[in-house]
Amino acid sequence: MFDVQFITHFTPTITYVDSARIALEGGCRWIQLRMKDASEAELRATAIDVQALCHQYSATFIIDDHVDLAKQLHADGVHLGKQDMPIKEARQRLGMNFIIGGTANTFDDLKQHAANGADYIGCGPFRFTTTKQKLAPILGLDGYRSILTQMKEEGLTLPVVGIGGITLHDIPALKAIGLSGIALSSGILKAEAPVREMKEIIRLAQ
Repeated sequence: MFDVQFITHFTPTITYVDSARIALEGGCRWIQLRMKDASEAELRATAIDVQALCHQYSATFIIDDHVDLAKQLHADGVHLGKQDMPIKEARQRLGMNFIIGGTANTFDDLKQHAANGADYIGCGPFRFTTTKQKLAPILGLDGYRSILTQMKEEGLTLPVVGIGGITLHDIPALKAIGLSGIALSSGILKAEAPVREMKEIIRLAQ
């Protein structure tokens, strides 16, 4: 199974909620709400709308960073970056019924997250992307290969999802090296026909 995750984004004409709807209409069934600079009120209102959409499409709903909001809204889980709440603390707050993902750039990051109870890893960046500020060193295919090899050697079986500037043309190679899936964001919204682009990505991922 090769999963496709969508991380919400926006453009001058597409809102965060619109971006989630586009991904869902295109067949994506995993939405992560990421709103780094939003106020608490704006984030909460958007989260409620995106969660309702996810329920409508029977999709998994993950909130980036905000552990307490994920708990209050009974989201499916939370994704934590390296500067966010530690995974161990989030697991203590949320218990075992929530999905917790962590961001990793190196095998050591990944190993730490695994030890602290993460359910999956968002690993990247695959290539340069403008979506993230403070970009970590770029991994490329060789970086992923190296991390996956080290995981095998140490018996770690956590799902690893590639992230960072991935396009549909990258899917065959990323599947072939053994990633569990990919996460996409602004590339979908920049496509000429975003829903069609997502449909094509889902088709290639199957």
